[in-house]
Amino acid sequence: MQQKGKLYLIPNLLGGDAIDIIPQEVVEAIQQINEYIVENERNARRYLIKLGIKTPIDDLTFHVLDKHKKHIGIDAFLTNAIGGNSIGLISDAGSPAVADPGALVVAAAHRKGLLVQPLVGPSSILLSLMGSGLNGQQFTFHGYLPIEPAARTQKIRFLDKLIEKEGYTHIFIETPYRNNKLLEGLLQHASKHTRLCIATDITLPTEEIITQSIAKWKSQKIDLHKRPTIFLLGK
Repeated sequence: MQQKGKLYLIPNLLGGDAIDIIPQEVVEAIQQINEYIVENERNARRYLIKLGIKTPIDDLTFHVLDKHKKHIGIDAFLTNAIGGNSIGLISDAGSPAVADPGALVVAAAHRKGLLVQPLVGPSSILLSLMGSGLNGQQFTFHGYLPIEPAARTQKIRFLDKLIEKEGYTHIFIETPYRNNKLLEGLLQHASKHTRLCIATDITLPTEEIITQSIAKWKSQKIDLHKRPTIFLLGK
C-alpha cells in the first residue's frame, strides 16, 4: 500500500526579517516541497525566495484558495499528497489555520488520512496573549466584533460581564482602518476596571504591547489607524 504524503503548515512573517523570526526547521522543510496551497501566489513566491528555497520558483506548483468560495478545489489540491508527495500550506501572514482559511485545508487533509505537520512560527494572537499579562489559562478568540455600532456596543457589554463573572481573556481583531472606531467603543462601553491590552505591529520594530485599565486608557491619546492590532480584554 502506497504511503500517503504530508501536509506541512508553513508559518509566514507578520513583519521583520525572515532570518530573525522563521526557524531553520521551516527553511529545511520547504526544500522538499514542490507544491503549495496559498492565499496569494505572488506573496507566497516572494516569501519562499526570502527563505532561500533552492528549487527554481517557476518549477513550483501553486494552488490558490478562492477568497469567496474557500472550500472550492481543496480536494483537488490534495490529490498529489494522497499519492505520496508532500504539500505545503502557507498563510498570507502568521501561522496557517489559526484565524485563517487554511483551516479548511487541514480539515480536508485529516478526512483523507494525510499526515499533518505544523511548523513553529509567529502567531500574532498567541504572541499578544503571551505579552498581555492577562489570563492565559482560559481565553477565547472571537475574530471580528460586529461593525454596526449598536451590535458592537451590545457585544462589548456582554464580554465585559463575562470577564467579571468568569475571568476569561477575550481576544479579537479589526480591519486596521477601523481600529480607532473599535477602540472608541471599548473605552465607552467596557467597565473602567476592565483591563485592555493593545498589541500592535507584532514582530515589527514598532511593536507595542500595553495592558492597562480602561480608565487609564481613557486618559491617553492613541492612534491605531492602519496598524495591525490585536485587542485583548480581561481582569
